[in-house]
Amino acid sequence: MTEQPAQTTTAGDPATARGEQTRQLIRDTAMRLFRERGYAQTTMRAIAQEAGVAVGNAYYYFGSKDHLIQEFYAQSQVEHRAAAQPVLDREEAFGPRLAGVLHAGIDVLTPSHGFAATFFKTAAEPTSPLSPFSAESSGPREAAIDLFGEVLAGSTATVDAELRPQLPELLWLAYMGVILYWVHDRSPGQTKTRQLIDGAVPLIDRLVALSRLRVLRPVTRQVLDLIRTLRH
Repeated sequence: MTEQPAQTTTAGDPATARGEQTRQLIRDTAMRLFRERGYAQTTMRAIAQEAGVAVGNAYYYFGSKDHLIQEFYAQSQVEHRAAAQPVLDREEAFGPRLAGVLHAGIDVLTPSHGFAATFFKTAAEPTSPLSPFSAESSGPREAAIDLFGEVLAGSTATVDAELRPQLPELLWLAYMGVILYWVHDRSPGQTKTRQLIDGAVPLIDRLVALSRLRVLRPVTRQVLDLIRTLRH
């Protein structure tokens, strides 16, 4: 018999708590199986069997594997912010804040490295709802951009006024590049990804600092115009 979903009419209701526990169980089981078997080889039926719930119940909480990946994105972003918070609380200089947030992101993703390598084939498809650029991924994407906005807002960096509102998204795009490198990084413990972060951040820091110089403003405008063109 299919377990009935929890009702959410009363805060703290035991049925609501049971429903949330079931949802978390399904999500955690799916993440484990994705890491062990790969995304393509893991079915909703297998997830339900491993979690000890009816297949229909699994589909009630998550309509497909895609929905489970969106949950993974959202949870990873929550964990990323929590892991980055000590650096944001401690540092004021832009460079250390950015480096700390980038390293924190890799720290959070590291347990999923094997799974990410197989899953990336699906997420890399431009039309896939699992793409980090898709409409379906807008929630985690906006949360990530907000985190990079906090990197800038809490820093002592002086930035060109026109670049400042665009910079968090540019930093997120740089982070996507780091993740792409990390997915394919076969060095022990993905040490080359760490080296990439440590080498790239000083360059980004310098470019951000130079953006306010009058002589470089035409270049900044050209870059921003190009980005606006590519968005539309």
